[in-house]
Amino acid sequence: MTVNNKLESFEKLYQRAAQRKGGSKPLALLLGDNTVDEHGNDFSLSSLSDDRILSAFTKKIFQSGFVWRVVENKWPNFEESFFDFNIEKILMMPEEMMERKAQDPKIIRNFNKVRTIKANAQMIFDQQQNGISFTQFIAQWPSNDLIGLWAYLKKEGQRLGGNTGPYALRTLGKDTFLLTRDIEAYFRAQDIISGGLQTKTSLNAIQNSFNTWQQECDLNLSQLSRLVAYATGDNHIHVEVGTAEDSTENKIRDKIKDNANV
Repeated sequence: MTVNNKLESFEKLYQRAAQRKGGSKPLALLLGDNTVDEHGNDFSLSSLSDDRILSAFTKKIFQSGFVWRVVENKWPNFEESFFDFNIEKILMMPEEMMERKAQDPKIIRNFNKVRTIKANAQMIFDQQQNGISFTQFIAQWPSNDLIGLWAYLKKEGQRLGGNTGPYALRTLGKDTFLLTRDIEAYFRAQDIISGGLQTKTSLNAIQNSFNTWQQECDLNLSQLSRLVAYATGDNHIHVEVGTAEDSTENKIRDKIKDNANV
């Protein structure tokens, strides 16, 4: 792994975020708990069936560029209309049926997005032919190469590029960082990336940065992603911390390893 000399240490990043958020206690609450295993998976991921994967992919596709609340409110209708996203049943749907369902006012009428359901079901089915579920495929993907998983979803699926795939993965319980505006702004300000955000060079530089920080602490990638944003972006999110004795302050600080300045 290539270490960028311009990259801040985790310790420096943490201290700035803590200062901006009013100390270690508020920051710890904002970062949330570390609920992932050694493979970078939330404990709920392994219990999911592949229809839940397709459902999550589809929901994020429809939420992209749309009001998330509307999609959420209509989601039971999506589940009913598309057979609870049963992979085999989706693949058996003729094009005419997809067109009819895309006109149903109970769901969001966007035929181009509806068509992704069958395409992404095919991606999942094809992977199943290798002898493992798509859930297992995601769970086994190494966290130090998440950009490789993003690239797979973009190439083999439909409308899963950009932040859509990563948001879906995080929802499912796959630990991942996100390329939000604050994250992008940080890496540009540090002169770690200079070209397009989605270029191979930029993505490799960002992945290597998160890999380096993970060697310096025990935070997961989702927590580190939030940490970068809290140390960089608009300083709007705060939490109120009570005066009672609370071990939360040391909860994350105790996870910093001796090699934090590497």
